[in-house]
Amino acid sequence: MEINNGIETPTIIQVKIPLPFPLRWVNSYIIRGQAGLTVIDPGLHTEEAERVWQATLDEYGFQFSDFEQIVLTHHHPDHYGMAGWFQERCGGIPVWISEVGYEQVQRLWGEDQPLTAEIATLFIRHGMDKALVEDQLIPHMMKFVEWVTPAPQVSFIALDQLFRMGDRMYKPFVTPGHAAGHICFYEESSKEIFCGDHVLPQITPNVSYIPGVDENPLLSFLVSLEQINQFEVNRAYPGHREPFNSFNQRVEELIMHHEDRLDKLMILLDQPKHVYQLCVDFFGQNLSIHQMRFAMAETLAHVIYLQEKSRIVESIHEGICYYSILESRL
Repeated sequence: MEINNGIETPTIIQVKIPLPFPLRWVNSYIIRGQAGLTVIDPGLHTEEAERVWQATLDEYGFQFSDFEQIVLTHHHPDHYGMAGWFQERCGGIPVWISEVGYEQVQRLWGEDQPLTAEIATLFIRHGMDKALVEDQLIPHMMKFVEWVTPAPQVSFIALDQLFRMGDRMYKPFVTPGHAAGHICFYEESSKEIFCGDHVLPQITPNVSYIPGVDENPLLSFLVSLEQINQFEVNRAYPGHREPFNSFNQRVEELIMHHEDRLDKLMILLDQPKHVYQLCVDFFGQNLSIHQMRFAMAETLAHVIYLQEKSRIVESIHEGICYYSILESRL
């Protein structure tokens, strides 16, 4: 089959793993090394993804036995999903993830999927129609189980030590906001960074509030952007779109993007509204349930940030949370 992979350097191969979502593909990376191959974020487990991986190995003359480890920047299914499938075919090689990230895996796709019920309750409390939640949202989230099966046996990345990928030692550091336990990997001599979904070109990473994880994910995201901006980066390898050079400029753009979005939400609060109303006002109603889930959780993250900054206040009416601008700011 024809494959549409991206850049290739003497040590790094970009592999585009297809997705059944508007993003179209997720970037996986193969890193060559003397001890074997490292694969970063092998993708969502679908039959098409299996075919792309086999075609990629055939093109480069690789065998599954050539791989020494699988590294996950974070737990989201489009990055984590094929880890178990890959691990089985590679003879049980290590799958590395942050401990916090793996905790989310267990909540999302473990026994009874407890996080699905928590998100459903959260969205209803913030104005989403109960029928929409029960008829579309819950089945949509349950479907992800097949896309992350089989589950891998994992090892945890030590955050206080350099981490070898290929023949280079990378500094792992946690960059929360898009995902709890998200890790970027920076290599000082080459000034290269594998940034997962923390910093993306052309598109903005989703920043969602997930119950029981981070009480202010947008604040965490903005703080971690400021921290990562201290690194000098010549080349960035993101989870989506193409590798790019203007990393520090893109960090600044993302910070400004969220400042602008916060200002726009304040304008939309011309009267008390619940989060679902704000979400529809901002993103529109012509969204798939997949897109609506992300839009709803991101709107909630921004509302929480504004509330923590004492710019808006919450009230509850008939079990639904409403938000309005504090009178002192009028």
